[in-house]
Amino acid sequence: MKAVVCKSFGPPESLVWRDVDTPEPGPGEVLISLVIAAANFPDTLVIEGRYQLQPDLPFTPGCEGCGEILAIGPDVTGLKPGDRVMFSTSFGAFAEQVVADAANVFIIDRDMPAEDAAGFLLAYATAYHALKQRAALRAGETLLVLGAGGGVGLAAVELGRAIGATVVAAASSAEKLAACAARGADALIHYGDPARLRAQIADATGGKGPDVVYDPVGGAFAEPAFRSIAYNGRYVVIGFAAGAIPSLPFNLPLLKSASIVGAIAGVFMAKEPARHRENVAELLEFYRRGMLRPAIGGSYPLSQAASAIRLLTDRRAIGKILLEA
Repeated sequence: MKAVVCKSFGPPESLVWRDVDTPEPGPGEVLISLVIAAANFPDTLVIEGRYQLQPDLPFTPGCEGCGEILAIGPDVTGLKPGDRVMFSTSFGAFAEQVVADAANVFIIDRDMPAEDAAGFLLAYATAYHALKQRAALRAGETLLVLGAGGGVGLAAVELGRAIGATVVAAASSAEKLAACAARGADALIHYGDPARLRAQIADATGGKGPDVVYDPVGGAFAEPAFRSIAYNGRYVVIGFAAGAIPSLPFNLPLLKSASIVGAIAGVFMAKEPARHRENVAELLEFYRRGMLRPAIGGSYPLSQAASAIRLLTDRRAIGKILLEA
């Protein structure tokens, strides 16, 4: 079979498309014939050797997709060959056949398009864990989503609306903000200058500030966003797409009676698998009710994974970028 292979750490263009051995599922694993994979921001980090969970070289990147189960390993229950599934994995998804831990494989409805299933799991699971378990977002509160035009950003916009919050979406282009508006954002912030962000947030929230800030970006916008947070606010750190890891004076959480919490979906999935599966079941019900629809920002052949990852590296992607096997 063929797969995308990272032979040495570097930019997306260093990836190669080549023949590799067909994997076999071990205990607790399933073998999946890939239909579509999705590119995610962690893929940009893992191929450069900058991710917190780093595989040995050479390896195949990719952490989610959908397909059909070909075979199951020992000790797998509830899944069988022929099941149509979506899955997540630490790496290895950019291949014609993928081995995944059965705990992270979910049967999907027959009428769920493969394009929706391929990019559904990680963005929505990340956003829902962040908003539900970590931020405890409640109906009637105000949610500010930074980097709202990306995959996890648009997922947070939709989930904020599903929970019943007022959603303020902040993004770096009119095109990204249009995607946020289409997903139900109540107010839009076109940011460019960090010095203006506090005034923009005040305008968008009537001077109150957001109860929850959802931040997958980091960088220069983090401090003005935190300074804008409402009393008893919760600032959820998702990642650092801007590249720079921000730092905050410790007096700010004290003065605001606010908290800073982190949300790493992969750790949550591993440490609390039962709660993760509950979350996914709730997300699929939101989907069935028409409250969630993955935004697809582009599609490439699997062999052109480098082009897809380059869009993420350059922060030009709007929604999910798919790779078709």
